[in-house]
Amino acid sequence: MKLSATEENLMQYLWSAEKAFMKDLLEAYPEPKPAVTTIATLLKRMIEKGFVGYKEYGNSREYYPLITKTDYFANHVNGLIKTFFNNSASQFASFFTTETNLSDKELNELKAIIEKEIQKKKNS
Repeated sequence: MKLSATEENLMQYLWSAEKAFMKDLLEAYPEPKPAVTTIATLLKRMIEKGFVGYKEYGNSREYYPLITKTDYFANHVNGLIKTFFNNSASQFASFFTTETNLSDKELNELKAIIEKEIQKKKNS
């Protein structure tokens, strides 16, 4: 399951805060701040989708993410690879490296990351 853009935006605040009450989430937004009901609706949908949990303290709820940012992003990228690149990571890498105007430095950094991962796999 996937989050909408507005849900992802709210999730970014939760990931950075790790846990937050409604007032904390509202404070994180720039002006003009969304209505409390808007945030409440987003949270309700995110809870139903299994991305957010909460603890109750009297009339207040403390919200927290049920999925890490890394896991969410990995699922997102894997979905892209499956949908647009025939489930081929090499097709994705080819597209990414040729179509995103990466600098020589960035390409070398990617190369180093890949070489490091190759070494890890050889050693395990």
